[in-house]
Amino acid sequence: MLVREAAPVIGGGTRTEELTLPGYLHDVCSTIHPMAVASPFFRQLPLAQYGLEWVHTPTLLVHPFDDGSVVTLERTIDATVNALGSDGPAYRELVEPFVEDWQDLVHDTLRPIRFPRRPFFMARFGMQALRSVDSLVRSRFRNDSTRAMFAAVAGHCMLPLDWVGTASFGLMLCITGHAVGWPLARGGSRQISHALAGYLRELGGVIETDAPVTDLAELPPARAILFDVTPRQLLRITGDTLPPRYRRQLERFRYGPGAYKIDWALSGPVPWRNAHCSESPVLHLAGGYDEVLASERAPWDGIDAARPFVLFVQPSLFDRTRAPASGEVAWAYCHVPNGSTTDMTAAIEAQVERFAPGFRDLILHRSVMTPADLEAHNQNLVGGDINAGAQHLAQLFFRPAPRWNPYAIPDSDMYLCSASTPPGGAVHGMCGYHAANAALERTFR
Repeated sequence: MLVREAAPVIGGGTRTEELTLPGYLHDVCSTIHPMAVASPFFRQLPLAQYGLEWVHTPTLLVHPFDDGSVVTLERTIDATVNALGSDGPAYRELVEPFVEDWQDLVHDTLRPIRFPRRPFFMARFGMQALRSVDSLVRSRFRNDSTRAMFAAVAGHCMLPLDWVGTASFGLMLCITGHAVGWPLARGGSRQISHALAGYLRELGGVIETDAPVTDLAELPPARAILFDVTPRQLLRITGDTLPPRYRRQLERFRYGPGAYKIDWALSGPVPWRNAHCSESPVLHLAGGYDEVLASERAPWDGIDAARPFVLFVQPSLFDRTRAPASGEVAWAYCHVPNGSTTDMTAAIEAQVERFAPGFRDLILHRSVMTPADLEAHNQNLVGGDINAGAQHLAQLFFRPAPRWNPYAIPDSDMYLCSASTPPGGAVHGMCGYHAANAALERTFR
């Protein structure tokens, strides 16, 4: 097996680099990986033998508010129920039935649409998951703080939260958090790709870096070719060789909002007003529910939110390999219109200062990545879209086009295996796993 990687180093969304100062290790894209430890594919692989070590924390997430209070998402359901106060019983009723059978849930959701292994169980999940976040939280929770917490978790879908199906993202992240945690990889997210590469090489695979593919003619003869690219790059590489109908389908593929990301080298820990904010590597900074709702609607309306929902990550508090003894690393991003050129640095740092007065005084160096910078770093991040395509309901189930086998490229020995295929974004390896199975089935049947 030959793998050609366009960048000088492997990893894509799981790269770790010194973006600010020497000795400060920053994850270029993702840091927290619940779907990696829940992945049916990754769980089959001996990645620990190749250096991958997960760091778990009892508190998965902290969401602070302007009055100094916080709401937390804890590893256990019981602790989360206690943290949510009067909304605790409603939260337990919502998630607990699925946590108990999480492996069946993951098996049926991290794949293309097929008849489920447990149809009644999945129907029960679907009754909640197919709702909008707005509908779910208004019917389930009485407290604004609980609504805001769940909405921000679901906000990782980068969709307006009053859209049908958005509740599924919040549910899956909460359920997998209680089932397997929200861990980070010791030494940076690059350890995930390094472990995968180590196992591949032991199996006889070869990886060539700094080897972009711009035309099919550049590829050697092969019984199957898998493209880990989005439809835009696939169209560019294949030229006019694709069937016209399939080409038109790919041309209609829609990309979602972009991300605006900042990495910081800090002289010390973030001075959060509430000490509980230092108990988790992940914070959601957005205040109340209406603010989260407005922030996630804005990018779809072509607007940069004045007070954006900010995902903030402080990994070096829990993994000291990422920064010198005297310093810390942190990063944050917010959602912006696809391809936005607006400078969101001040808006993001204002959100951090809102809950951690004096934060700016700790900044030794910052690295800013606009949507254009993200795409330049990784061409799959079109316009800064870190999900390889909008994950609205139709395009979540039928990506990149409505086909029974979404991985096989018609009338060819080629396959698409990126996050532009089911089950979509996140570090879980399932897109490639299903594409590889499709290739094996067609090649050897």
